[in-house]
Amino acid sequence: MTDLEKKLLDSVPNELFIGGHWRGSSSNTTLAVHDPATGEVVRDIADATPEDGMAALDAAVAAADSWASTPARERAEILRRAFDLVQARKEDFTLLMTIEMGKPLAEARGEVAYGGEFLRWFSEEATHVQGRYGANPENTGRMFVTQHPVGPCFLITPWNFPLAMATRKIAPALAAGCTVVVKPAALTPLTTLLLVKILQEAGLPDGVVNVVTTSSSSAVSGPIIADPRLRKLSFTGSTPVGQALLRQAATGVLRTSMELGGNAPFVVFGDADLDKAVDGAIAAKFRNIGQACTAANRFIVHSSIATEFARRVTERVDAFGVGRGTEDGVTIGPLIDGKAVAKAEELVTDAVQRGATVTTGGAAIDRPGTFFAPTVLTDVAPGSEILHEEIFGPVLAIATFDTDDEAVSLANDTEYGLVSYVYTEDFRRGQRMIERLQTGMMGLNVGVVSNAAAPFGGWKMSGLGREGGAEGIHEYLQTKYTLTPSPFAD
Repeated sequence: MTDLEKKLLDSVPNELFIGGHWRGSSSNTTLAVHDPATGEVVRDIADATPEDGMAALDAAVAAADSWASTPARERAEILRRAFDLVQARKEDFTLLMTIEMGKPLAEARGEVAYGGEFLRWFSEEATHVQGRYGANPENTGRMFVTQHPVGPCFLITPWNFPLAMATRKIAPALAAGCTVVVKPAALTPLTTLLLVKILQEAGLPDGVVNVVTTSSSSAVSGPIIADPRLRKLSFTGSTPVGQALLRQAATGVLRTSMELGGNAPFVVFGDADLDKAVDGAIAAKFRNIGQACTAANRFIVHSSIATEFARRVTERVDAFGVGRGTEDGVTIGPLIDGKAVAKAEELVTDAVQRGATVTTGGAAIDRPGTFFAPTVLTDVAPGSEILHEEIFGPVLAIATFDTDDEAVSLANDTEYGLVSYVYTEDFRRGQRMIERLQTGMMGLNVGVVSNAAAPFGGWKMSGLGREGGAEGIHEYLQTKYTLTPSPFAD
């Protein structure tokens, strides 16, 4: 670890943030944060108990009324100041994410730009919340429809995009007038702690945002979700965990937003521009080392071009640099932990046993850290586990099709429906794919779809609700209808 890295890590708070104050765990215990590229412990931070979690909820509840009544313009200005502060410290956020998550510096810089944009976008949306007024159909009264903050929220963020997943939840909640308790993933909590320090510097009142870091997620989350004062739960993570949280949330009839698993198809038709399709494939698959819910999981390629497509992507993947994300020339960093490496190995082994061919990579790399070689598989057979399970690693698996109907059937043959990618030069075919593919998002001749101004979310078992876009703030608002007598009534 370099002196610059040590200095940065020392500047990041290592305590819980509750009621505007940094404090240790009530049990005086800590959890270790590791660099997945080396296995080295980089920081010990407070390990919250259930009591700490409830103290955070108490603080959010105590601040709720005051924050809800804070003028929208004031809330907006705090978010905008936070955006400016994040940009001013973008290199700190970049390096910090590379240390704790493993992504290369170039990708971490991209996340700073993307994640910061939620602060700016929702600073603008804060002042745009509107209602409506009008006569009822009988003209006997006047209807007022108004929007109000839903109340205290519990936000559970994942490890793979430590900044963007935090801002994508925190920013709309604050813009809507809600207070929050944030529980970042135990694997990558440092970025959230630095972000909250920035929010404090931006002038956020005490208790509006509270952060609990913990190694006992279910123990800390359970009492918070069960408390009747909580009114909203937002979670990004796996579908099984989301299902468990939905069952818990049902008791209190909580508003929920769930951004869950994905199994994205990447469909390449015979008329596609192969140069564009290969560029899009590399972006859609290997962004964030393949550890993204939006990562292309199944490459469904027309049989007439499958051999050439595989040759081109293999050539590109062979040129990747693998190593710690801070090193020059690195495009593929480590997977987050040993379990991720083992899963990638199992999926590749199953596919090969069923007849797939490895054109490059295919195994873990024997070096410190948790590295898996970027991999391309061809001739992946129906029934292979890799076509049904989310890979979450740098493995590009190619299957083939012959007809449009077959492509649609293969693409939709999953319980998930987060995002799809389609490459075709036929405009009408592209329009048909928009209509036929069962996903909440789609990239038509593009390999990356995420944008703060767009509604992010899926269909089927990929989740509920939307984050980002004009829709994002409405996840944190509730509607009230009021009827008054007609002003012209006697």
